[in-house]
Amino acid sequence: EVRQRLRGRKEPDAGLDGTRIRTDRVAQRNPDTGRHLWYSGKAGAFGGNVQVVMDHTGFPVYTGPVEPGSTHDITAARLHVLPALYRSAWLGMPVLADKGYQGAGIGILVPTKNPCPTPDEETRNNLLSAMRAPAERAHAMFKHFRALQHVSLNPATTTPIMAAALVLITPWRDY
Repeated sequence: EVRQRLRGRKEPDAGLDGTRIRTDRVAQRNPDTGRHLWYSGKAGAFGGNVQVVMDHTGFPVYTGPVEPGSTHDITAARLHVLPALYRSAWLGMPVLADKGYQGAGIGILVPTKNPCPTPDEETRNNLLSAMRAPAERAHAMFKHFRALQHVSLNPATTTPIMAAALVLITPWRDY
């Protein structure tokens, strides 16, 4: 449905990014490693990873279900959003993402990881970063909600809270 709305509005591209929603400490552990499942080493805090799809202006159009904070962006995206976005990419609407989505597949444009980029790679990375910059706006919109600044409930409740926030900010699109 989201894919059809984006294509119907003739969006030139979509954005994909993950955001961390902080939560209280959760004692659930990963059975394989014994580490805290909801602890994000990247953020250095407990929380959940939510994938957000935006239009080219950075306005959020979809939020995926929450995954534990220890889940990498690419893993969460493969579970919840990439299958739908592949079809859009195949139909000509590329998806812009950050370096955390390296290897995501067809039509997902990510900057090149290279410690010594060639001038062409550097230019491409700068262009992708500039086109993707409005995507950070979506995260700011969600962090505006006090209920999402720190979830003290079961972290799984982040999914309906994000969905409600998406519904509440949709009328802002007209302003």
